[in-house]
Amino acid sequence: MPNELYLVRPIHGHSGTSCAGERLWSAGLLTMGPAVGFLRARNCEGFDIYLWPFAVDRNSGYILLDLDRADPQILHSMRSHGHAPCVVLQTSPGNLQAWVHVSATPLEPAVASEIGRELARLYRADPASTDWRHLGRLAGFTNQKPKHRGPGGYAPWVKLLHAQAGLATHGAGLVEAAQRRLQDRLLTSPAPSSLGPPDRSVTARVAAAIYQTWLHRLRIPQRFPQTDWSIADKWIAKELLWRRTPVAQVQAILQLGSPGFPRRHSNPDDYLRRTIARALTELQTSPFSRRRPLARGDDSSAATSTDQIA
Repeated sequence: MPNELYLVRPIHGHSGTSCAGERLWSAGLLTMGPAVGFLRARNCEGFDIYLWPFAVDRNSGYILLDLDRADPQILHSMRSHGHAPCVVLQTSPGNLQAWVHVSATPLEPAVASEIGRELARLYRADPASTDWRHLGRLAGFTNQKPKHRGPGGYAPWVKLLHAQAGLATHGAGLVEAAQRRLQDRLLTSPAPSSLGPPDRSVTARVAAAIYQTWLHRLRIPQRFPQTDWSIADKWIAKELLWRRTPVAQVQAILQLGSPGFPRRHSNPDDYLRRTIARALTELQTSPFSRRRPLARGDDSSAATSTDQIA
């Protein structure tokens, strides 16, 4: 799976806690003796070793399928339909993971997740493992989850069954179909005529952090020193909605995170409704137009959900 960088994350098989060893590595560094030794030591301590082809806030073009108790013919079926995986792992006896390279350029999170759901439906993969940044296992280490241990208490090895770089022949078709489905949903989703209560689980601190993150990533202060906060609110709402953030969360982020809110608005609730409605309308009009440039080097998504692991 050729890629510039890989996120490597050791996660304890029993407790689910992450190890401080999470880092970004190139393929060259990842195969050097000290790196392998470090990961082997963590694996011996009960940590599973996970990997994700890194692409900052987007998907690098690789889609993961978790094929638990897969039919032996499933890989043949994937190949015959133009969805041939570039990497296949046996994560434990009877369980497979397959990476399908669908795009040579990074994908928007919503598009990658939609492709993952479609492939999971087609090949009966785990629907809970279709997130755009789902972590897959790294071959050559043991699967430390207690339920996979054999009769003697030994952890099974994660084995590499197939590896051949290359795009799936129908990968572009998967991308186009996913974009069409997302666009259709946007077009059939009416703008809210009213808003319910904001998501109370979003604290003022979290909302401010998310808002400031997007303010920086969109370079709004640099581009507009005299910031029009109404425009900034709409742009940030669009980015959040595009990433499938629930409307109630977007409302809370604007309400608690926008500087000085409600400012001079006589009817803050109506302002939030109109801002979110305009953001949805613009997404519906041109959901896949060229994205605004983001600040170089940003690696955090504004979504509040955590990475998923297989």
